[in-house]
Amino acid sequence: MKPLTTPESVVTAGASLLADAVEQQGVEALRVDWRPPVEGAAASVATVMGDRRRKAANAAALERMLAAEAKLVDVRPASEALGLKPGEFLHAGPPVDWDRASGPMRGALVGAVLLEGLAATPEDAEHLLSRGDGVSWEPCHHRGAVGPMAGVVSPSMWMFELRDEVHDTTSWCSLNEGLGKVLRYGAYSSEVVDRLRWMNAVLGPLLQQAARAGEPIDVKAIIAQMVQMGDEGHNRNRAGTLMFLREVLPAMIDSGRPSAEVAEAVRFVSGNDHFFLNLVMPACKLQTTAAAGIPGSTVVTVMARNGTDFGIQTSGTGDRWFTAPAHTPEGLYLGDFGPEDANPDIGDSAITETAGIGGLAMATAPAIVRFVGGSVPDALATTQRMYDITVGENPSFAIPILEFRGAPTGIDVTSVVRSGVLPQINTGMAGRVAGTGQVGAGLVTPPMECFTQALTELASRTSREA
Repeated sequence: MKPLTTPESVVTAGASLLADAVEQQGVEALRVDWRPPVEGAAASVATVMGDRRRKAANAAALERMLAAEAKLVDVRPASEALGLKPGEFLHAGPPVDWDRASGPMRGALVGAVLLEGLAATPEDAEHLLSRGDGVSWEPCHHRGAVGPMAGVVSPSMWMFELRDEVHDTTSWCSLNEGLGKVLRYGAYSSEVVDRLRWMNAVLGPLLQQAARAGEPIDVKAIIAQMVQMGDEGHNRNRAGTLMFLREVLPAMIDSGRPSAEVAEAVRFVSGNDHFFLNLVMPACKLQTTAAAGIPGSTVVTVMARNGTDFGIQTSGTGDRWFTAPAHTPEGLYLGDFGPEDANPDIGDSAITETAGIGGLAMATAPAIVRFVGGSVPDALATTQRMYDITVGENPSFAIPILEFRGAPTGIDVTSVVRSGVLPQINTGMAGRVAGTGQVGAGLVTPPMECFTQALTELASRTSREA
């Protein structure tokens, strides 16, 4: 094993003063980015670190995550797949009521009400939702599903259905609409609703026939390939989309549907680089679900945002949410939009980072910086930093530029609070005002309060159970 230092080098930690002085004397300084634990968290850190179950519990969580499968077995309406009844909706992130819902969340719910024919105008839809008469909504995660951005799902929407036979679990996600003025970014104009109706009438049934035509499609294998082809699985899915289209295209052609419909569907999927994101997300949900429910484990199993709050769940604390106000991403804007137009962070798509790709694997996708901002060295440094707050690596998601090192996997609440280093998330930005749509893309981190709350609860359970 190559030593970390040579006789002519010095390891330094903390403030840069010593490292600067050493380097001025011509000696190499190996700088360690050490930070003290988050203020007020030292007692919880000590309690959880002293839990004898923790090491074995986290090893078990990692083992289960790495063993998880993700195969596309069906595509069908949410009314069938999830049992959604008229007036029932799902949304991204932790629970939120109408009064606290963000602009894009409200806009997406309005569009879903219009899609389902529960109201004739946006004004009527908003009035219906504000009263709550005959309508309800809950997080996608409460049904084992995930939804990008606002993540709103209504009964008639078609869903990808993925299975993990190893752990006997299923996850779902809606079909990706594309970019710009789309429902998931809070837009609800007639063109948005018309597109969704076309997806229900044409795209969904075509994909269903393709999914049922032969052996289940191995989504995890496609993710593994695309990570080596320059996709990080959150804001860059170009290679994954094209590989998925290659899998389903023969069955779509043989479906017996009119050739014009097949051609329209192929153009839609091939022209939407983010289409595969909605398969990556449930695949990642299956992976993190495999790690859930292990007493003593400090591994994060959910990171999700609703445009108002950021929420996390951990393996050792079950389905309890730990929430704090969501941050607003920083990045690049479309057209004339600027920071004042952006809504705080939103979407279940941070499940990709929870599973070890997305922002945690930025090093594999240097081109991503042209979409979300930053630089190539920043992307490389980010992934290297993420190894410090995770419990292991996923060899299935190997990063070529790091000599095929596995992606950092299993965010550890304890390591986050001890180091002050937060998980990196790549994300799109929704307009603050309902109906606006997408305004840009960028980078964001969770609020530290989510992790300190989770650590406090883990410490409390350690005191009671260990």
